[in-house]
Amino acid sequence: MLLEFTVNGIARRLDVDPALRLIDVLRDRLDLTGTKEGCGEGECGACTVILAGKAVNACLVLGLQAQGQEVVTIEGLARDGQLDPLQQAFIDEGAIQCGFCSPGMLMSSKALLLQHPHPSEAQIRSAIAGNLCRCTGYQKIVKAVQTVAERGACHE
Repeated sequence: MLLEFTVNGIARRLDVDPALRLIDVLRDRLDLTGTKEGCGEGECGACTVILAGKAVNACLVLGLQAQGQEVVTIEGLARDGQLDPLQQAFIDEGAIQCGFCSPGMLMSSKALLLQHPHPSEAQIRSAIAGNLCRCTGYQKIVKAVQTVAERGACHE
């Protein structure tokens, strides 16, 4: 079936199997490998992308559910060779260690900041609750999101 959607600001048209998951479309068909597959069951959040303005687990979404929608992956955060302020804050605050969860954490956090530019700590923790990290203990991730919110640096 024909899938027409926008990925990281670029219009895409692909023939896809209706059973293909969004993560498979992104990774295997579009070579956007920053979106990681961890559990494949929506439990770890490693595959989080922004679909139509909301954070979703790409392993639980069929590719065709993105029909006519906009998808933003980790590759779409940096613009014109500049890291997104959230990416820079993750680096500055030491929120990136092994890096496996980072794309999903960043996308969940970005979706939150787009909806709530000045979230409370509770809102931040709720937004990343579906993302598992074994390295950071989450505090540095929360601090990175708070830093961006304090600077008012979140942009689309």
